[in-house]
Amino acid sequence: MSDLGALTYYLGIEVRQGRRGIELSQATYAKKVLEKAGLGACNSNATPMETRLELSKFSLKPAVDATNYRSLIGSLRYLMNTRPELAYSVGYLSRFMEEPKEDHRAAVTCLLRYIAGTVNYGLLYTNDGGGLDLLGYSDSGMSGDVDGRKSTSGVIFFLGGNPVSWQSQKQKVVALSSCEAEYIAGATAACQAMWLKRVLGDVLSVKVSTPKLKMDNQSAIELSKNPVFHERSKHIDVKFHFIRECVSNRDIDLKFAGTQEQLADILTKPLAKERFQELRGKIGVVKLQ
Repeated sequence: MSDLGALTYYLGIEVRQGRRGIELSQATYAKKVLEKAGLGACNSNATPMETRLELSKFSLKPAVDATNYRSLIGSLRYLMNTRPELAYSVGYLSRFMEEPKEDHRAAVTCLLRYIAGTVNYGLLYTNDGGGLDLLGYSDSGMSGDVDGRKSTSGVIFFLGGNPVSWQSQKQKVVALSSCEAEYIAGATAACQAMWLKRVLGDVLSVKVSTPKLKMDNQSAIELSKNPVFHERSKHIDVKFHFIRECVSNRDIDLKFAGTQEQLADILTKPLAKERFQELRGKIGVVKLQ
């Protein structure tokens, strides 16, 4: 074995340890992606995606080079390792890799221009005394998929106030209400919470406190706590009732968070500039240099 000192670079991720904490970024990798796309000296965007942008697989626009499109999406997916604010945009544009059109490619260009203006952004991990408390947020974007009318689940977890897990994913079924969409997103978050709790317990050999999960839909919270099936839940697939069991067994502490406090909102839909930049900072993505 060789002692190579403190970690500085690993699989494209740059690591800097300083007084204010540990910084993770992929600035060099992001520049390579921009060069590959021919946007090394482009103008920047304030947000990765236009608000209320709706794209369809059945677009009538001319087709573009599918291989190049897929290559760019693959590179952007890897960039999400230190840029959680990109999760929704990259996930949304990944839906069109089968037969990309000009409007899909234009949306990718918009995203790349945002990255060009935030190349030096990344995650800052600090030791603020948060301990081993897991705090999660789950949210959903109702019927954001134009073609299938499926909603998008957004989940992010913090350990000691620092982001450790995030995902933005199109739901597998069509939700009939915002309550159901939020409930499905909550079930996804519950699975992630239980996994994170077990991993922490195994790695550190300590008892991890009950994870807290915050949702901004009171109806979904009540549905998670009510063991009785009724008109609002009888059609929901059994697997999504996992969150109900977690709440019943007190494996998860479910709390309400107002819309302004919902950090997972950035993972479910395109946001306006002010709101996007506000949440970007709150989830730990900051300018490092």
